[in-house]
Amino acid sequence: MMDKRAELSTRETVVPAPGSGAAAAPRIAGHETLFLIGRPTLKQFIRFARSNAVRPRGSARLADEWRAAWEIVRGLREAEAGAADDPPIVRIPVEEHAPLLAEFLKDPLVRHGFNLVPSEVAFVELDRLVVSQKHIDITHARRVEERLGPTPSPEQVFRACLSSDHPRARVESGPEGENRYVFVSPSNDLRTLGMQVLEPRHLRGVAPPGDVVGLIGVAVGFGSNFLSVIHAENRLLLHNGSHRAYALRKLGIQSVPCIVQHVSCRDELELVALPEVRRNPGLYLEDPRPPMLADYFRSGLHTVLRVRPRLRQITVRIDVEETYVPAL
Repeated sequence: MMDKRAELSTRETVVPAPGSGAAAAPRIAGHETLFLIGRPTLKQFIRFARSNAVRPRGSARLADEWRAAWEIVRGLREAEAGAADDPPIVRIPVEEHAPLLAEFLKDPLVRHGFNLVPSEVAFVELDRLVVSQKHIDITHARRVEERLGPTPSPEQVFRACLSSDHPRARVESGPEGENRYVFVSPSNDLRTLGMQVLEPRHLRGVAPPGDVVGLIGVAVGFGSNFLSVIHAENRLLLHNGSHRAYALRKLGIQSVPCIVQHVSCRDELELVALPEVRRNPGLYLEDPRPPMLADYFRSGLHTVLRVRPRLRQITVRIDVEETYVPAL
């Protein structure tokens, strides 16, 4: 009997810019990246800056920045306690958005990607969203702003948040050693989409290597990329679309359409939330003043670093083991 196991690993790699040797280092512009400080630990902040910044600041200076932000956070816990509680969720007027909603709801990624918990399409206030993403690629967010223009129409805003058009980022893939396959993309949205058990009939246009009785497939690709939030314990957690949310807020837009997933308990949260939220739900659901999207724009609560360009790399490793087991 053959026992098949698939081991998946995900990692990011830093890609040197052309001509990034020591002599050319001053020419590396890097990406402008905003990093929330005072919320992530001092160790996380220093590690990120040292590992990614083109010209890292000294640890003492980074620590001073973090301590100043921590004092602001402590004050906000009293001055703005409850700021994230009971945010408004406004259902989208069907009459005004009927064509856009009809187009959006036909997307199979909507039907298959948001069916674990009750979901709806609604307007939410950006500044009231709780955020778990520590950094924002300002260079990328600026490109989103440029595409939208200074005064985007309601239709442009809707499509930016809930477009059924899914442009695919460039992906390169290929084998890397025995039983290893690698996918690389400049998009942070590249991810593993789970495993699937297939049947021989799914092998079309491929010569079978033998009398196939079963296939196991590891899906790698992109998520739905809709702007979405999770409604849990009377708070709204930004789940996907951080860069678009940042760009729209920077353009002065206060309320945006999104998919709202309603979670009734922590067990459901485990199913749909981001890993960071699952690891530390208390920070986002119990802290009197959790990190919020408004903090991306609040002086003293963030710093801007120039970081090296990065690529997202997914490595799939297949481990096949053949053994004998007692017959029943």
